[in-house]
Amino acid sequence: MLLPDDPARAFMPYPAVPVPNAPEGPLAGLTLGVKDLFDIAGYPTSAGSPTMLAMSGIKTRTAPTVQRLLDAGARFVGKTITDELAFSLNGRNAHFGTPLNGGAPERIPGGSSSGSASAVSNGLCDVALGTDTGGSVRGPASHCGLFGIRPTHGRISLEGAHDLSPSLDTCGFFTRDAVTFRRVAEVLMDEDAAALPQTPRLLLAADGFGLLDGEVVEALDEAVHQVEAVLGTGDAVEAAGDFEALYWAFRYVQGREAWEVDGAMIERHRPPLGPGVAERFAFAREIDDAQVENARAVRAAYRERLRGLLRGDAVLVLPTMPDVAPRLDEPEAALDRYRNAALNLLCLSGLSGFPQISMPLARRLGAPLGLSLIGPPGSDLSLVRLAERIAAGA
Repeated sequence: MLLPDDPARAFMPYPAVPVPNAPEGPLAGLTLGVKDLFDIAGYPTSAGSPTMLAMSGIKTRTAPTVQRLLDAGARFVGKTITDELAFSLNGRNAHFGTPLNGGAPERIPGGSSSGSASAVSNGLCDVALGTDTGGSVRGPASHCGLFGIRPTHGRISLEGAHDLSPSLDTCGFFTRDAVTFRRVAEVLMDEDAAALPQTPRLLLAADGFGLLDGEVVEALDEAVHQVEAVLGTGDAVEAAGDFEALYWAFRYVQGREAWEVDGAMIERHRPPLGPGVAERFAFAREIDDAQVENARAVRAAYRERLRGLLRGDAVLVLPTMPDVAPRLDEPEAALDRYRNAALNLLCLSGLSGFPQISMPLARRLGAPLGLSLIGPPGSDLSLVRLAERIAAGA
């Protein structure tokens, strides 16, 4: 960690190893944090697990996406804490601690990109890389008051990063402001092959808002109006069709792939997995082939449903999370209930593979609350630029 201090406990306490960056470029002057799933030459990669850290060794090659940011002038300042094996949405790592939520210090930061969201929200770096499988960028972005993206699946390379569920994993990032968000996106992504029109059709996920308590909907009203001020009044649609079917499809696909990635290590080394993570891997181990086959069929059908709704020229507005971040003193059972409620909203982008951006447009109970846009596959840069217009009120 190259910072002189880490008051937010956002970074892994590795011995500082300088990482070269270009002296000039589109990101010159910006500081960079990197989730400790990505390899960086001179550092180990823990994946949030002491066992994985012990097995890692010092890496000799930097992940290409990290290198792309360095080559654009960003200056690396440290590797950020991740939830254990990236299999959580809470941001509480039983081994390495809970990074501080810069938007609401008495609340969880969200995970698994907890350290990255913490570092940016506390002003310790300007941009931080994360990964998003089930919501691990979008959730912390909402909780910490940041811009965060889950891109189209495969749009940003995850080479040199530890997997969780490869058919669902994506590489995202956080910033505090929309202009920096767009600058980073333009470095990490080529121009859209399927760009949105200047003023896309606006769809409101009525069933998504219907999952929320009335006070949360009310807190998001002004943010929805902020979007409509740019795009016009939205049309209400049923975005999911069947939330329960999608929730279980997501869990079965994610669980099966997570066990395929980490199961052999868990069975061989018996690492002391933290609360919640242990239970999710136990669940994953017992998923059967019929459940996975049905889940993949549900996913394929949903992808076509959402493609039909968006038709290449529309964006869908929905709540990022069911509420503001839970308080730090919430018991594990309450956090698990919140996680399950969140997955109903988060799995729409995850199962479809379509891009989603969380924008820090609302607050409730003194804490940040995000509102999201989902766009057609491949419309990522259009979506980022649209978020910048919405944030600016233009």
